[in-house]
Formats: sequence, C-alpha cells, structure tokens
Amino acid sequence: MKIMPLGRTGLTVPQLCLGTMTMGTQVSQIDAFAQMDMSVERGVNFFDTAELYSTVPMSQKVQGESERIIGRWLATRKQRDDVIIATKVAGRGAQYVRDGGEITPHSIKQAVETSLERLQTDYIDLYQLHWPNRGHYHFRQQWTYDATGQDTTAVESHIDEVLRVLGDLITAGKIRAIGLSNETVWGTMKFLQATDAQGLPRVATVQNEYSLLYRAHDTDFAELSHHEDVGLLSYSPLAGGMLSGKYSGGVMPKGSRGAINKGIGGRQTESALAAADAYAALARAHGLDPSGMALAWCLTRPFMTSAIFGATTPAQLEVALDAADLVLSDEVMAGIAALHRQYPIPY
Repeated sequence: MKIMPLGRTGLTVPQLCLGTMTMGTQVSQIDAFAQMDMSVERGVNFFDTAELYSTVPMSQKVQGESERIIGRWLATRKQRDDVIIATKVAGRGAQYVRDGGEITPHSIKQAVETSLERLQTDYIDLYQLHWPNRGHYHFRQQWTYDATGQDTTAVESHIDEVLRVLGDLITAGKIRAIGLSNETVWGTMKFLQATDAQGLPRVATVQNEYSLLYRAHDTDFAELSHHEDVGLLSYSPLAGGMLSGKYSGGVMPKGSRGAINKGIGGRQTESALAAADAYAALARAHGLDPSGMALAWCLTRPFMTSAIFGATTPAQLEVALDAADLVLSDEVMAGIAALHRQYPIPY
C-alpha cells in the first residue's frame, strides 16, 4: 500500500481510504466492523465519515450513525492511534443538522464536540468543511453555477473566522489537520492566502468528486495541487457504482445505490451509462475487473492523496483493496485516454 503525505502536515495516509457513507443504512454495523477490520489488515487505516452520514438513503433517523459505528469499532478494537479518522462539518441546507444552518465558528465548535462524542475519541485527525456557504459547482450544479452574486469581502471574512476557530481546536488538541470538500480553485486559494498572510492553519487536502466519468480536477486544480501541496481526496471514484458495470443494459440490482437513490445523484444519464459501459468493456477486454481498473487509474493521478471508496459486500471490498497493487498496462492507459476524448463530460 503506497503511503502519501497529507499536505504539509507531517501526517501520512494510505492511497486508499475506506468511505463510510453507507454504514448504518446499506451496511450494517456487523458488516461495517468486518470492513474496517479487513481494511486495516490490508493497510487501509484511513476512514472518512461526516456528521451528515449515513446516507443511501439519507434521513434524520440515521444522521450521525456512521460516526457512531466507527466510534463503537474504535472502543472495541482499541486501535485509535493506529487509524486516521477524517470527518466533516455540514453546512447550509443540511436539514437534519442544526436546522440546515451555515458553517460558522459556533457551528464548527458544536460539530466537533458532537463528532468527538460519537466517535468516542479525544481527537479527529482530519477535519473538513463539507461544502462552502457561498455555493459551488459540485453535485451536478456546474450546469447552472454562477459566482457573480458572491460578496468577496464577506467570503474572505468568513474564511478568516473559520480558520481562527479551527486553529483554536488544533491548539486544544481536538483536531490535527484541516481540509476542504466540494470546493473550488478560487476558494481553496483564498484559504491558503489567509494562512500565508496571518499564520492561520493550512489546508492539507480537498475532498472533491473525481473518477473516469468526472475529471474536474485535471486542469486548474491539478496545478494548485502540485504547487501548493493540497492533494485530492477523491470521493465517488466509481461514480456511485456506475463504473462497476452493474447498471449496464438498464439493469437495476436490488439494494444497489441506484435502486435506493434514483439517478445516483444526477450521474445516471444516457451519456454516462454509455461511457461507463465503454470503460467496463475496456477493463474486461484486458482481463480486469471494471471497478478495480477505475480505482487503480485514480491512483495513477499525480495529485491523488487518497481515493475514497465504499463497499457493500466483502467481494466489493476485496476488489477495491486489490486495486492498490494493480498496475495498468500502457494499452489500458491508452484505451482510457481514448475513451476520455470520446466521453469528456458524460454527466
């Protein structure tokens, strides 16, 4: 398992991260414990969660359950110092969390204390802002994204306030490093500028969607990652399961994410299904599992700190973990490049 630096923090993480978004809904506590055990045995000691989770489906009843399950596992296994735990504070529109209020210094302090309690730990390794207050182009919002209504001064003031409270939490030993999620290049640079100008905590990573079907990080963000040491934590590297090939031909497996969350978060378009089928065919032509190929390709990207995968079954987990050692041939990489030109922005 390749080990990567977590920004400039001095911390390191494996190049694969176990996503826990479905623990408490699709994945039972018993199965979640088994997944965490197996992942740690295979060198994946990095778990990503959020105060908003569980999802698939999302409801007030299961909000926070992912953190609770991880907390019970930590209490049982007694391995806290052997794992890296990342979680997130929710922002505006998360109806089940603080009545959908924005991220503020007060909400961050509240959220950290609640997450620590659920996780049954004294510290969080990586604390992330789940999405910016001002809005963003992720979650399929790129088609209507418009930044012209943003107040630059208000955004800068908010960033200063957030970094100061995060700095206080670092000083108090409650968090070790900070990251962003669903952010833009400009937003990330504003955080970095505030750090440089005022000596505030430095962002280590940005957790954004990235996969063979969604490559928004390839241009400006890739340049930022290189020069500023802010690596990508890619979520949905299998495009919500579409890159596994299981939805080919209009098939909708019972209990799958597509069956529970219709449209898979706006990903399940005609062009995306065609692209996913093409990538699956390429993988199979070379004797590869489509999911394994998709994950292994993510790990070839120079800006990748860690790819966050989720699994429902032991077989899916095995494929994901095996991807860490999968070397893609020149022929496979050339095939992927050709398909990207054919399907550049499928959803």
